[in-house]
Amino acid sequence: MANLHIQREHALGLAAARKIAYQWAEQVEQEFGMECTYEEGKTSDTVTFTRSGVDGTLAVTKDAFALDAKLGFLLGAFKGKIEGEIVKNLDKLLAPKAKKK
Repeated sequence: MANLHIQREHALGLAAARKIAYQWAEQVEQEFGMECTYEEGKTSDTVTFTRSGVDGTLAVTKDAFALDAKLGFLLGAFKGKIEGEIVKNLDKLLAPKAKKK
């Protein structure tokens, strides 16, 4: 089994981070067939995601996202590509939106 750990700091606060985490969960459900559950807490939230060969969590706080996942034997061979896709998608969601004039 291969393990993934991805950490991203931010200055969004919990409410805005929560919106991004919901978007991320919807995205991985649609694109990768993940089954996600979202648990809101007072100071942090947890997205639990799973599908054949992948189990993990995305912890959401006022100042960070922390993703931990375990990849099964077959998907472990693609760890680099999977990690790259997750990083790209999360960074895209965290990128500041261009303001319209």
